Amino acid sequence: MQIHHLSETNSVLNHFLGQIRNVNVHNDSMRFRRNIERIGEIMAYELSKNLHYKEVEIQTPLGTKKTSEIKDQLVLCSILRAGLTLHMGFLNYFDSAQNGFVSAYRHHPNNDDYFDILVEYQAIADINDNYLLLLDPMLATGQSIVAVFNKLMERGTPKEIHIAVIIAAPEGIAYLEKHLPDSCHLWIASIDEKLNEHSYIVPGLGDAGDLAYGNKL
Repeated sequence: MQIHHLSETNSVLNHFLGQIRNVNVHNDSMRFRRNIERIGEIMAYELSKNLHYKEVEIQTPLGTKKTSEIKDQLVLCSILRAGLTLHMGFLNYFDSAQNGFVSAYRHHPNNDDYFDILVEYQAIADINDNYLLLLDPMLATGQSIVAVFNKLMERGTPKEIHIAVIIAAPEGIAYLEKHLPDSCHLWIASIDEKLNEHSYIVPGLGDAGDLAYGNKL
């Protein structure tokens, strides 16, 4: 797996990462959503450097100009519900992309720390021979992304697979490396220290879905 760790180089990305982690601004859900969206825009820009382009000639009011545009057909697929704001950041830059949404969540059958991943709702464009961008803000254990990936592969074979997460734990990265093809690209804004005993990222930022959309039952 090819790993792209974006916060290793200082940029405004780190400024936004600090804000989404800060408990002193967590009560402003609109600011949290906007910062996740802006992080998505920055990640989309960085990822765009790995895409393929074609030369085109455009007409201006005063003449013609040769330039380039994205050649690849992209399919953005986010994992509900936390992935929605990240999805919008990517869609702001890849505005002609096709889209998909999949629900995946931790199911605790015994009401303890053990869980499995349930993948239910799926609405997604054709991924066959296209460029799949799978989006999820948090990479904790990696089980949700792998479960969604396996479901998507039942629909077709993408030309390339890119996974974009904002905050990742080393354990989740290792899990993806073990269960996903070596040809996958993993884009990470920031790598944190570890998972705690409840499989949450430390220091992390809390529950991204709750911070963006309110507490769930």
